[in-house]
Amino acid sequence: MPSATNIAALDGALEAVVFGTLVDWRLTVSHTLAHQAALALNSASSTSVPPAVRLFASTISWPDFAQEWRDTYKTFTRANSSPSKSTGKQAFKTVDQHHYDSLVRLLADHNLTGLWDPEQLHSISRIWHFLDPWNDSSPALHDLSKSFVLCTLSNGNVSLLRDLAAHADLPFSRILSSEHFGAYKPSPLVYNGAAEHLGLRADQCALVAAHLSDLKAARECGFQTIYVERMDEEDWSVEEVVQARREGWVDMWIGLEEQNLSPLGGLCELRGRFATGSGYVGVGGGRWEGMGFVS
Repeated sequence: MPSATNIAALDGALEAVVFGTLVDWRLTVSHTLAHQAALALNSASSTSVPPAVRLFASTISWPDFAQEWRDTYKTFTRANSSPSKSTGKQAFKTVDQHHYDSLVRLLADHNLTGLWDPEQLHSISRIWHFLDPWNDSSPALHDLSKSFVLCTLSNGNVSLLRDLAAHADLPFSRILSSEHFGAYKPSPLVYNGAAEHLGLRADQCALVAAHLSDLKAARECGFQTIYVERMDEEDWSVEEVVQARREGWVDMWIGLEEQNLSPLGGLCELRGRFATGSGYVGVGGGRWEGMGFVS
C-alpha cells in the first residue's frame, strides 16, 4: 500500500531532479557511446584508429564507462558547490565543459585517445542534451501541467536543460539552473536562490528527486521533499535508505514497489496521489496551486 505522506499544502512550487529522476541517462549514454565506437571502428576512415585503441575499444564495457563518466559529474559538482573564495572571481565552469573535459580524460585513462577526432568528441560530449525520458515522465508532467506550474532547477547548464526539455517532451514553463547562482547543489545558494527567483519562501517549495542526498540538502533549506525511487539511481547504502525512511524527513516516498500501483510507475504514481488527494496533507484545507521541478 502507498507509504504515508506528510506533504503540506503549497501555494508555490514543486521542484524535481532531472538527471536520473526524469530521464534515463544510463541507457541513452551507454547506447550512444557503443554506437559511436562501432561507427569509428567500421567507417571508411577507421584505418586512422591506432591498433591498440581499436583493441581496447572492442573490449571495453561502455555501460561501465558511462557510469564512470557520470561519477565524474558527481565529483565535479560536489567540489564546486560553493563559489570560489579566492581573490578575484573565478569563471563558473559549466556542466557542458566538464562533460567534454572528463570525456577526454576518461578516454586517455582507458587507452582510447584517438578513437574519435575533436569534432566527434565535442558532439559525443553533448549526449547529455538528448537523454531519453523514463516512460512515465512526459505523460505525468503533461497531466500535472494542467494544474501546476512546472519549473526546472538543475546542475545542468541552461542550454542543456532547454535541449533536454525539448527532446524528452517535458513541459516546463520555467528553466532555472545552478548556472544562475554560480554554485552547484548541494549548495544552499541553489535551493534558496530558486525559491527567491520564484518569489517564494522555501517552505512553499518541494523538491522531487531520486537522490536522498539532494533531498536532504533541500530539506535543510526548508523545502518539502518527495522521493521517487529509480532503478540504480540511489547512491546511499541500503542501511542509509532504510534509516532515512524511518526518520521520516522525506514527506512523500514513492518506492519501486509502490510504483506498481500505476501502469507507468514513477511520476504517474505521484500524479495519482495528487489526483486522489492522497499526495498531500492539507493545511487549513489548502491545496497546492503551483508546481515546479528542480533538477
